[in-house]
Order: sequence, then structure tokens, then C-alpha cells
Amino acid sequence: MTSLTVLITDDHTLVRQGIRALLAAQPGIEVVGDAATGEDAVELAREHAPDVALVDVLMPGLGGIETARRLKEASPRTQVLMLTSSHDEEHIVPALRAGALSYLLKDASAEELVQAVRRAAAGEATLHPRVASQVVRLLREPSRERPPAHAELSEREREVLLLIADGASNADIAGRLGVSEKTVKSHVSNILGKLHLEDRTQAAVFAWREGLKQR
Repeated sequence: MTSLTVLITDDHTLVRQGIRALLAAQPGIEVVGDAATGEDAVELAREHAPDVALVDVLMPGLGGIETARRLKEASPRTQVLMLTSSHDEEHIVPALRAGALSYLLKDASAEELVQAVRRAAAGEATLHPRVASQVVRLLREPSRERPPAHAELSEREREVLLLIADGASNADIAGRLGVSEKTVKSHVSNILGKLHLEDRTQAAVFAWREGLKQR
């Protein structure tokens, strides 16, 4: 019997090791790799084309949402299961739009995680109850005009987007906002993921086109 293959992505070593040990002990499951960064996860997905990829939403550098999107591009057959501590609407909806099949919180039991992995490999979605209730609430809201794409950005992400439109580098943005370049990179990754854009140039064009940046 062929084992279903899994890739684990989380910037916390202990979390990765714990999940790896749990899944590796399950019959019919093979962990083909684990990654501490989104960039490494995408490369591993391209190399192994796993059945399921576990991805944390909140990661430095290439955020989990952008990681999910790029991972699906690198390995379309891979089902993405977001495993995170965040059940905020600002993360749930963009993650699902980026191609994630399932969304599970880290307070799930070991049994729930294993079941979610097996279900994902079969193409079946799993949503944590708190996540499912938010999705249901969104669906039940009275129909209204679709909000602009940039409505999903946080206030700080909008600031970063406008500075990108000004042609500012990450170093420039860090200096103006009084934050580290690492933080700026994380914001940029989140912006690209939420707006489904490929690079900074597209982000700048988006800001001008949407009227966020006036000439």
C-alpha cells in the first residue's frame, strides 16, 4: 500500500519536530520533508510533490498565505492544510482564496490532525469549528457590493503598499516606519498574498490603478 506523503512547514523547530514524530508514527503516512521557511517549503514541494502540505499562517519572511499560493503553483496536486494559532478572518479568507483546502488550529488534538491530513489527501476539506463558524457567518451576511481587494489589508500593510508605490526599497520603508527590514519583508509578502500579486512592481501598479496613490 502506497503511503500518503506530507510536507511540514513551521518556523518553530519544536512544532515541526513534534508534528513530524506524530505523523511518522501513523500507518500509511510518510513525512517527506519539513521546512522552517516558506521559500524552503516551495522548493521541497516542487521536488517531492507531496499529497499534503501543512503550512503555518504566521511565519516571518514569506508568510503562510503567500507560501500556500506559491506551493500550489509549484505542485498543483498538493493539498494545503493551514495549521495555525490564528482564527482571524483576515487570515482565514485569504488563505482559502490562496488555495488552502483545510484550516485547522493548533489546539486540535493529535487525532484530529491525523484525520485532517488523511481527509486532505482524499481531497476532503477540514475546517476547525471556530473557523467554520466564521465562514458560515460570512456566507449568511446580506449580499452587498464586493469590497475592494485592498480592504483585506491592515492599516500598516496599506502604508507599506503606498511606500512601495513611491518606489521605496525595504530599507527605506523600514527607516520611515521605524521597523526592521525583516518586518517589512513580512508585510510585503502578506500584501502580495492578499492581493494575489507576483511582485513589488505589480503591487505598485495596483496602488496606482485602484486610486490609492494619487499622482
